[in-house]
Amino acid sequence: MSSGRYPVHGAGLGLRRAILNSLTDQAAHAVDFWEIAPENWIGVGGRYGKQLRALTEKFPFICHGLSLSIGGPAPLDEAFLQRLKRFLKEHHIRYYSEHLSYCSDDGHLYDLMPIPFTAEAVHYVASRIRCVQDTLERRIAVENVSYYAAPGKRMEEIDFLNAVLQEADCDLLLDVNNIYVNSVNHRYDAEVFLQQLPAERIRYIHVAGHYQEAEDLIVDTHGADVIDPVWRLLEKAYRHCGAIPTLLERDFNLPPLTELLREVEVIRALQAKWFDQTGEQIQHA
Repeated sequence: MSSGRYPVHGAGLGLRRAILNSLTDQAAHAVDFWEIAPENWIGVGGRYGKQLRALTEKFPFICHGLSLSIGGPAPLDEAFLQRLKRFLKEHHIRYYSEHLSYCSDDGHLYDLMPIPFTAEAVHYVASRIRCVQDTLERRIAVENVSYYAAPGKRMEEIDFLNAVLQEADCDLLLDVNNIYVNSVNHRYDAEVFLQQLPAERIRYIHVAGHYQEAEDLIVDTHGADVIDPVWRLLEKAYRHCGAIPTLLERDFNLPPLTELLREVEVIRALQAKWFDQTGEQIQHA
């Protein structure tokens, strides 16, 4: 199920320190690839540092950033980018992605803020993404994010996202749950949005749970099981772009590892529908 287009393959899981003690070798092998937030691990030594090193030496890892603030008004943090570059190299990280949002100005905001959907913002963000790729000397992906307001909106979300990908010449981390959340909160058709994404730029997928605040308001928490409509949207994503690598995110309300692995197996089962017995991907209309 591997392809040279993708940095990893199969079904992945986000690694959290809370699951390290229960992560047996057998459980680790039940996951095809792991994802970490580099900000939570850069400079970490001691027991946790040794555990991470042992895992990155044995298993494929990718990184999903939290603090780059790619759309923020402050200059890019060059010192952080250099630390990140060393970390990615030291741990043989297969790939790096970040959120298409911002989280800082004069200090960190501890939340992901929406970038205005405007042509000016497209040029600004695309330029910063190109700078990051030049500094890291690798392509990166940006993730479509959940948002609850669209200040200064002059473009549709899908047009803004596609324009950034094109102008920055970067890749996409497709978050299926975020499409579902936004489609409910902003009242658009999730499948139509999905079909307008450039499949050739998608490098891997996130799937996660959320919190239903009201009938017309969902909060993207990553603190619950994935619900059936999101699983169905993931299947539609596979129909659009192929059964590409997909990772389960769970950030809090962590269940036992065995329960997380069951959701990883759901991903793998959905992917298996798109491959024949030789491992070649089946072409679906």
